[in-house]
This record gives sequence, C-alpha cells and structure tokens, in this order.
Amino acid sequence: MKIIILGAGQVGSSVAANLASEANDITVVDFDENLLRELQDKMDIRTVQGLASHPEVLKRAGAEDADMILAVTNSDETNMVACQVAHSLFRTPTKIARVRAREYLQAPELFGPEAIPVDVMISPEQMVIDYVQRLIAHPGALQVLDFTGGLVQLVGVKAYYGGLLVGQELRRLRDHMPGIETRVAAIFRRGTAIIPEGNTVIEADDEVFFIAAREHIRAVMGELRRLDRANKRIIIAGGGNIGKGLAESLEKDYQVKLIDSNLNRTRAISEELRRTIVLHGDAADEELLLEENIVSTDVFCAVTNDDEVNILSAMLAKRLGARKVMALINRASYVDLVEAGDIDVAISPHQAMIGSLLAHVRRGDVAAVHALRRGAAEALEAIAHGDSRSSKVVGRAIEDIKLPKGATIGAIVRGEQVIIAHHDTVIEAEDHVILFLTDKKRVREVEKLFQVGITFLGL
Repeated sequence: MKIIILGAGQVGSSVAANLASEANDITVVDFDENLLRELQDKMDIRTVQGLASHPEVLKRAGAEDADMILAVTNSDETNMVACQVAHSLFRTPTKIARVRAREYLQAPELFGPEAIPVDVMISPEQMVIDYVQRLIAHPGALQVLDFTGGLVQLVGVKAYYGGLLVGQELRRLRDHMPGIETRVAAIFRRGTAIIPEGNTVIEADDEVFFIAAREHIRAVMGELRRLDRANKRIIIAGGGNIGKGLAESLEKDYQVKLIDSNLNRTRAISEELRRTIVLHGDAADEELLLEENIVSTDVFCAVTNDDEVNILSAMLAKRLGARKVMALINRASYVDLVEAGDIDVAISPHQAMIGSLLAHVRRGDVAAVHALRRGAAEALEAIAHGDSRSSKVVGRAIEDIKLPKGATIGAIVRGEQVIIAHHDTVIEAEDHVILFLTDKKRVREVEKLFQVGITFLGL
C-alpha cells in the first residue's frame, strides 16, 4: 500500500516505523529537514521536505497515486487542509487526520463528503482517556482492550501468588468457573511468549492475556490474582487536554483531584469541572502529595506534557503509598524501562493511535487492531466473508484452519452472541473473529486467510 505520512514528529515517526516494517511504500513529509534525515537513517522510506498542506509538496510526495494520506502534524488546521487538498486535487481514496481540539471533535457536521473530506478522525488524547478509564474500571489490569463495541474484552493481568489458578494447568479454569466461558490467548513469562495449551501451568508473575465477554472479566481476573478493591480516589497530575478530559469523564463516579503547575490553567479548569478538586502546585512535591492524602489514593495518573515529570511524580506517588500509578510516556525507549520499576502502567499514546491506524491499513476486512506488549504482539478483529469455496476460514472448524505460528483465535462474535473459541467451533460468514498474534510479523499471513475470491488468489 502506498501511504503518505504528513508530519515527522513522535507520532509520524512511530507510525512510519510500524508501517514500513510491513512492506508498505512509505513517504514522510515534514518542514524540518533534520527530522527527515534522522528517519531516513533509521528506516527504508522516502522523505519530502515542505509544508504538508501545499499542493506542490503533496504532488512531490506522490499524492497522485497514493492509497492513503495520514495527516498527523501538530496542527489540526494543517491536517484538515491537507485532506481537503488531497481530495480535491488528487482524489486520494482514504484520508485520515489527527484532530486534537475538542471544539472540532464536538462538531461532526464539519467532516464528511460535503464538508471537510476527512474519512477518519483520530484523537490520541481521547484514546488515552478511554484507555485509562478502562484500566480504572478494572483494578489490577495491565491492559483492557475492547472488541465489537465492547461486547468482548481482552485483558492482560499479572498472575500473583495466591491466585486460584497459579500453579495449576489451564484446563482447570473451566472447573473453577462453571458457566463462564473464557480463553487464555497468550502468556508472557519473563518477556517470552508462551502459546497456551491445556496442560500449560500458570506461574506467579506471568503476564496472562485472556478474552471473555465483558460481564465475565472480573470473575476471570479473580482466578489469576487476588481481586483489588474497587477504585474510589483518583489524583491526576497535569491539566492539559488529557488531564482535564480524564477528570471530566471520571468525576461522576470517583473522587477526583487534579494538580497542575500553571495558575491560570488551574483557575480555568476549576470553573469548567463540576466535582473535581483542582489544585495549583507541583505534582512531584512530596509535601503536597502527603497533604492531599496520597497514602489513601487508589490511582495516581501522571499525564503532563513532560515524560520526566510524569515518571518522577508517579514513582514518588508510589513510594508515598499510592496503590497504583500510571505515567503517560511519549518516548518509546522509556516505556520498557519504567514498567520494570515502580510504575504499574506506562501509557503510550502512540501505540494506541497506531492500533487505530492499522485497522485501516490492514488488507481484508479488519475492524480493530490493538498493539500489545509495546507493539511486539498484536490482537485484531477480522470479519469473515464469503463461503466455504471462496474463503479459507468460513465453514471450517478452528482446528482445520492453518493459522500461522504464534496465532490463536480467542473468540467469535456472531451478531450479539459471544462465542469463546474451541477447536471444533465452526466460523460462519460475517462472524467477527478475534485473533491474538505473539509475532506481529505474521500478520500478513492472517490477513490472507481472511481475504476471499480473486483478491485472495492474486496474492
């Protein structure tokens, strides 16, 4: 697929790295020559220097025969104008724009064929807010991912000593929970992926990814670890778009405090939020955290614009007694580093955004893609089309489908019915099939399975 990425910042470079590794034809456009030079040194891509919304620049980038434009510059307006130019002058089939300002996001009538021609709007900030909300709603979870509109969830947890299933074979899971269907999709032990079998024994400290209907998630978590009490008290560090949006979405159900170092911003936020206590101060100030009863805080979430501030304030909050701490981290190199220490969850906005973008890049009908394990693994929701003659999956039992190594089918959603996959489960046309890949390099093989007819035969 020929893809033009507008913007070589952290988002654009992360997306380029992911897409270039999957044999796409990538061109990156940016005004900063130094950023482009750094990208070319790291990966096999083409770059064009210039203003991303200018017709002449887009033409040099190859917009005349591009399949997709991803406009992810730091300017909403540049992204929107670039999509308009790509549509009006080059008839680019798919146009995706990063839009951050809530004022634009709250006016959907601005976008569409008769208005600004953006096919897909992506807001990394809103994705982070939704992601943190799910983690807070499921105490003890490392990741919580939605499929088929939330009917099915994939949850990652760390198995602890004392969990009912720790030290036992996976086949015992059904005995422990009669009437509740679930499937363990993957286990990571000391960083290495283990394909789960019935005789696989779960060990303490394993990262276990399981899939189940949303209403059964908490029951399954209780088998792997002692259930944490429900979260009540939340402290948010940072009053930017993410911090304020997160407080706004949480304050109805939780006791929320927000700390920001900018006096004018705290005054403005305090007038907009109804129940949140807004504090002016430094989130890494030990006295302030103790004064605000950090010892009894269930979740401390650092979401400022500064990675170092987020890391330091979260580590301090943990040391002072916060039950769970999360830190927003933009630099990919920091994520693995901090999760090995005191920080419970490192939030990567780029990984969240890349998953959303990949759903539009994947061949075949892919409804959702989620990056797992900082991008090393992947979970995707593919829709089965065709019949037993034109499809490699429709009309076949799972045990008869030649899945690539490291791929497992976790669940199938048929209409509103959630079916946890077993070896003899037969896939029907229009089923939503949720798969887990421990090696994302195998994703092309999975895509081929779900392509039908001439498209499939031609690959």
